Amino acid sequence: MVALVIIALTAGALGAIAWAVDKYRYTFGAVLPAGAAVVAALLVWIITMAAGLDGSSATAWIPWILSMAVGGAAAWATAGFVGRTRHNRQIDRTTQILQIH
Repeated sequence: MVALVIIALTAGALGAIAWAVDKYRYTFGAVLPAGAAVVAALLVWIITMAAGLDGSSATAWIPWILSMAVGGAAAWATAGFVGRTRHNRQIDRTTQILQIH
């Protein structure tokens, strides 16, 4: 259970950093990349535990490191994709509104 808490907190922190660094962060909330990171990290942890990678001391590190790495990647991908997509949509919508008048 401690492993889940540590992995979730680390993934959430990586999500918060991804939000803070993104230049389009004003287009989405801070919880979005953190939530995506936590969900991805915990799913990877569940899959690696179900695969039995925690059985020996030689492979016990894989669920920890892989979960945090996937969580960080999910946070950066979510922040990058959502931020740029919403920014472009806002520009298109603003252009449409200005062309009407």
